[in-house]
Amino acid sequence: MATGQGVTVRILDKEYRINCSDQERADLESSARYLDQKMSDIRSSGRVVGLDRIAVMAALNITHELLTNDQKVDGLTLNMSERIQALQNKLDFTLEAMDTPPTK
Repeated sequence: MATGQGVTVRILDKEYRINCSDQERADLESSARYLDQKMSDIRSSGRVVGLDRIAVMAALNITHELLTNDQKVDGLTLNMSERIQALQNKLDFTLEAMDTPPTK
């Protein structure tokens, strides 16, 4: 992996210097912006106090989003697999019917 300069990200008004490759830089910056937004939303709600608690709540929320999206993707994949199998069965039936000589 090629090493790069790294990047400085700002999360809840604190700067963090993170080493990463040049290829990872854009994704890291995007991730930091997303995390900062989630943590800012939690802080502005006023229900959670303290940086560590805000970070944990943000992590839980992001993890929940990730797992929910994974389940949606798994369901979609399963649904698509079922549809493909049904189409394959129809094709097999049709091809088999075409190969069978008509009865008189």
